[in-house]
Amino acid sequence: MDRSKFLDAIIENAIDGIITIDDKGFIEHLNPAALKLFGYERTELVGKNVSVLMPEPDKIRHDGYIQNYNETGKKHIIGIGREVRGQKKDGSTFPFRLGVSEVKFSDRKIYTGFIHDLSKEKANEEQIKSYTEKLESKIKERTRDLIKLVSELETAKENMSALFQKEKELNQLKTRFVSMASHEFRTPLSSMQLSASLIDKYTVKQDVVNVEKHTAKIKNSINNLTTILNDFLSLEKLEAGKVQAAAQVFNIISFAEEITEEMQLMTKQNQHIIYEHTGTKANVLLDPNLLKNCIINLISNAIKYSGEDTLIQFNSILKDNELILEVKDNGIGIPEADQHNLFEPFFRAHNTGDIPGTGLGLNIVSRYVGLMNGAVSCKSEQHSGTLFTLSFPVK
Repeated sequence: MDRSKFLDAIIENAIDGIITIDDKGFIEHLNPAALKLFGYERTELVGKNVSVLMPEPDKIRHDGYIQNYNETGKKHIIGIGREVRGQKKDGSTFPFRLGVSEVKFSDRKIYTGFIHDLSKEKANEEQIKSYTEKLESKIKERTRDLIKLVSELETAKENMSALFQKEKELNQLKTRFVSMASHEFRTPLSSMQLSASLIDKYTVKQDVVNVEKHTAKIKNSINNLTTILNDFLSLEKLEAGKVQAAAQVFNIISFAEEITEEMQLMTKQNQHIIYEHTGTKANVLLDPNLLKNCIINLISNAIKYSGEDTLIQFNSILKDNELILEVKDNGIGIPEADQHNLFEPFFRAHNTGDIPGTGLGLNIVSRYVGLMNGAVSCKSEQHSGTLFTLSFPVK
């Protein structure tokens, strides 16, 4: 087989399309693969400008590319493989990789284009891209679901932690209550029982002094029990939501002086309550019953936790927009470690010893003050006394 027939056989049976054009851009030859790709018969294309196989904008630019190369020698696509689009007879387009080579003869030159159809590769790429996008979308969706699930788990964990903390606090309250009740109820009842027995003994001897002494102890024990029961009753009403603030206008000076006089009767030997008012006005709009309970509780504590021969300072300060009440003593003070639990129910500082108390008073004060839109604070140093401050907005 001669060389010419050998080359023709290769071209005619090539899988990729092969097109040759002259230096003007007119088609001279197409192999069967090229005709099949573009959907033409050979007679429909031979002699036509190769731009007939190109979509816009390459169609109108093609002749310019050839002319520019012929004039300048600057290659645009010759010898450079690149991806382009071809236009079939039915007007549809398809992607292919184009490689152009230049063949020079003595009297002329031709250009040969090698066309490798990329339709399947592009379809696969699009399919892969579609799968990738769907996968990314699914991953994002699953990630959102996972984040939501993690968030819900964290919330559940926090809720469980809060429940455990509440249960722990409740158990602590129960422990404090049992401890307080067993001690606070037993002590006055034992004292009453002993004093009653001794009264019988001293009555026979007609020992009036000792009878009066033990009668006073019985009265004091009854007062302690009454205080405990009143604290329980107040707490029960607060927990049931039965306590509401009923504000009314009253004179804070006469109100405080009356409490001071009443509490002075309960002081220890040579204990004195000193009341002072600061401000040009005296009328306030608050619930006098709740406020009286708060002040009596604070002054009672000051009396209870201070020694004989001490002063208790009770101050009222009325500003344009605020009422401040202060109760200051020079008693045993509150350890710093106990101060953050001070207003919890049934809590008592570790240095109270055998001094009677339910651990409810300050909790009730705090809640009563809250019902009146006020605030309570405490400053204390062990062995140096305590200052409680109540503040209320006033109109």
